[in-house]
Amino acid sequence: MFAPPYRAAVIGRTGRGDYGHGLDLAFRDDPRLQVVAVSDPDPAGRERAAKRLGVEKSYEDHRAMLEAEKPQFVAVAPRWLDGHADMVLACAENGVRGVFCEKPMAPDLASCDAIVDACDRTHMKLAMAFQTRYAPRYARIKAMIAEGVIGEVLELRGRGKEDRRGGGEDLMVLGVHVLDLCRDLLGEPAWCFARVTAEGRPVGPADVRDGAEGIGPLAGDRIDAMFGFQGTAAVAHFATARPKEPGKRFGLEIRGSKGCIGMGFGWSPPAFLLADAAWEAAGPGAWSAITATDEPGAGGDPLAAGNRAILDDLIRAVETDSQPAVDARSGRAAVEMILACYDSHGRRGLSPMPLAERASHPLTRLPRA
Repeated sequence: MFAPPYRAAVIGRTGRGDYGHGLDLAFRDDPRLQVVAVSDPDPAGRERAAKRLGVEKSYEDHRAMLEAEKPQFVAVAPRWLDGHADMVLACAENGVRGVFCEKPMAPDLASCDAIVDACDRTHMKLAMAFQTRYAPRYARIKAMIAEGVIGEVLELRGRGKEDRRGGGEDLMVLGVHVLDLCRDLLGEPAWCFARVTAEGRPVGPADVRDGAEGIGPLAGDRIDAMFGFQGTAAVAHFATARPKEPGKRFGLEIRGSKGCIGMGFGWSPPAFLLADAAWEAAGPGAWSAITATDEPGAGGDPLAAGNRAILDDLIRAVETDSQPAVDARSGRAAVEMILACYDSHGRRGLSPMPLAERASHPLTRLPRA
């Protein structure tokens, strides 16, 4: 029988993802959790984290910490994704009940599958740090769609941040937010059709490189992808490039037969309604702001508020033996949609989903010209 305060621990990695977007502080500030230890391979970073979290015990190795401290909740906080699988699997092996994991989940499907299997096997709950999914404004947007405000949903159109990372890095680091919302709005992906290019030409094996931030194999300075979904004719488009005028386009448009909704990302995402079936913002058809009545007031830290909402959901899931809104399968699905772009490019055609080949990264299977 679980009862608060729950034993909790934080896994960080200074210089290689650090503590993500404040996941450690979310644990520290929740009265239902008693943070007992932190792990970090970097001595100076470990010392700073222990002081920040107010804990006496700190470890170089996360496995040693899990075995010794037996926490019930763990923050897998590093933003770099190459260590997530080992950290989450170690949590499952040591009886952890709930994990708050920074996104993206992992660089490859084999790792994502192992995480999902471990959660299923041990009944461990995992919540991914997709803040937009918990935002009151996003809940209002979903309600508007269900109420028919924009009519029948015809298509979604999303773009990455398109800064210096535009292309493959943008696809993984920020495109993961877009693709997670596409799946939440339209259902399970059924297929992907994509083209990956570098300087205007299709990428091949010689273009593959190791990505930053533990991303794994990476290629392309432009990605254009289209996804279909089970049970609906609506499709989703995603693109990212490195234009001469970067930025300002990171977001998602939900286009319907009676109008369009445009939105950004985060705990309080900018969101607007265009009540025009032609999707033309002119005259009385101009964009109008979308808000939610239960949004927190101005001030405060929106990042901290979003983390609190996710942690609330995780603790509820553990206490009720249910799943968080953005669970392990959600984390895997977003990565699978990303890798499907490379799989489709390598096939030079449509890739059915779920992807059949899961043991190897699709960029390692690119055909030679």
